[in-house]
Amino acid sequence: MGVHERRARQKESVREEILDAARTLFVKEGYEHASIRKIADKIEYSPGTIYLYFRDKAEILDQICQETFAKLAQKQQAINKDASDPLECLRRGLRTYVHFGIENPNHYILTFVQAKQKSTAAHSTTGGTCFDGLRRGVQRCIDSGRLNCTDTEEVAQALWAGVHGLTTLLITSDFPFIEHNRLIDRHLNILIEGIRKK
Repeated sequence: MGVHERRARQKESVREEILDAARTLFVKEGYEHASIRKIADKIEYSPGTIYLYFRDKAEILDQICQETFAKLAQKQQAINKDASDPLECLRRGLRTYVHFGIENPNHYILTFVQAKQKSTAAHSTTGGTCFDGLRRGVQRCIDSGRLNCTDTEEVAQALWAGVHGLTTLLITSDFPFIEHNRLIDRHLNILIEGIRKK
């Protein structure tokens, strides 16, 4: 490995350390209370080092959100390419969303709960791409005559509200929920059966 490649890897490693530390602090202390100095202290670098990689705290938050949305969009794209029953693909997409949040709780809370209040650029770009994936799934179901409604935006927003609420509760609440997969299946059945053409 050459010097240039080694430096590039080291730079990427430091960048990831910064993002990991910031993500943890943003979730634990809240975005407003986390500072560049606290992020630097957590990874034992000077605040000046952080500024070599990111302009400010807002850019760090935006980058975290971009990466989170990109990971979710990648999972959704695979489902949207599936040519099987559109209603089952929609159900799988919703289940994937919930599981993504459960498996990545810090990413999810930061991106879908805390950062929402900051309106990061990621919400209008890669976040919009994720929601477009849900819209496409709903539209496929409408086009195939599987739904009892025809307003794509209304259905997509209602479905997202349902799975977002469940995901957030499963991550943040200490309520004694039944086994998660069983609850997710029941929740998705209620959502899907409410729009499925009988």
